[in-house]
Amino acid sequence: MANKITQLFNIKYPLIQAGMIWASGWRLASAVSNAGGLGIIGAGSMYPEVLREHIQKCKKATGKPFAVNVPMLYPNIEEIMQIIIKEDVRIVFTSAGNPKTWTSHLQENGIKVVHVVSSVKFALKAEQAGVDAVVAEGFEAGGHNGRDETTTFTLIPMVREKINIPLIAAGGIATGRGMLAAMVLGADAVQVGSRFVASDEASSHQNFKEMVVKAGEGDTILTLKELAPVRLLKNPFFEQISELYTKNPSKEDLIKLLGRARAKKGMFEGDLEEGELEIGQIAGLIHDIKPAAIILQDMINEFEQAKAEVALL
Repeated sequence: MANKITQLFNIKYPLIQAGMIWASGWRLASAVSNAGGLGIIGAGSMYPEVLREHIQKCKKATGKPFAVNVPMLYPNIEEIMQIIIKEDVRIVFTSAGNPKTWTSHLQENGIKVVHVVSSVKFALKAEQAGVDAVVAEGFEAGGHNGRDETTTFTLIPMVREKINIPLIAAGGIATGRGMLAAMVLGADAVQVGSRFVASDEASSHQNFKEMVVKAGEGDTILTLKELAPVRLLKNPFFEQISELYTKNPSKEDLIKLLGRARAKKGMFEGDLEEGELEIGQIAGLIHDIKPAAIILQDMINEFEQAKAEVALL
C-alpha cells in the first residue's frame, strides 16, 4: 500500500492512530506501529517528564516509526518540544495553534511535522507554514473540534482541491470501508481515534471503553462552543451542561461548571457520572474491545475487500 504517506513516515499502511488525551500512551502507540500503522503518543494529557517516560518506553517496545501529538496551547510547550528533540522523536503532529510557531524549528532538527486543521483556510495556512502533511478533521470527530462544523466527507475533497502536500482524513473513520471512502475523496491516509479508544492497549479507563461500545446513534453531541467545541457522550455531566444552557449562561458560568480535570475524571479515572467523555459519532459502529493490532488488521482487510468489490461495479 505504498503512497505519499507510507513513504513519508516509512510505514506499511496509510493508517494513523490519533494522539487522544488519556488514551494514547506508549502501549497503544507501540502496538499500532508494530502492526504496520503509525502510532502516536498523545502529549496533551502528560506532564513533560511523563511524556519523556512514554517516549523512552515506546522506543523499547517498537523499532518502527511513531509520533508525538502536541496541542500547542500546552502550558509547557517549550519544554515539551525540547524533550521531543532530545529524545530523537522523528514525527510530530501539532494542533490547536499556529503551525508557523514550531514547524521550522522541528524540521531543522530532522523532524517531520503534520498539522491538524478543521477547514480549508487553516489547511492552506499550514501548507504555507511548510508542514510536511496536514490532517483534515471533520466535526464528527471526538474531543475538540473546529467551529465550522464541516463534515469529514465534505472537508476532505475541499482541502484536496486547494493543497498540494499529503492529506490525512480524520473524523468518523473506524472501518476499512470508511478508510476507502476517505481515500477516494482525496486523502492519502486516515487518522483513527475513537476506534482505538476501545482497544486493550488504550490507557483510557475500562468503564469508558465499555460505555463507548454501548453507545449508539445520537449518543454524542458537540457542545461548549463558547469555550472550545467538544464532542461528548451523553452522561449526567452532559445533562448538567444542557440544563445550564436553558438558563442562557455566560462564558464564566460554563467555565465554572466545567471546572478542572473533567476529561481525566471521566476518560482516565472512569467516573461516568461527573466526568467528561470525549468520543466521536462513529462510536455507534464500535461494538467490541480488542487488541490494537487486530483493529488495524481488520480495517486493512475490510479496506482491501471493499476496494475489490468497488472494482467489480
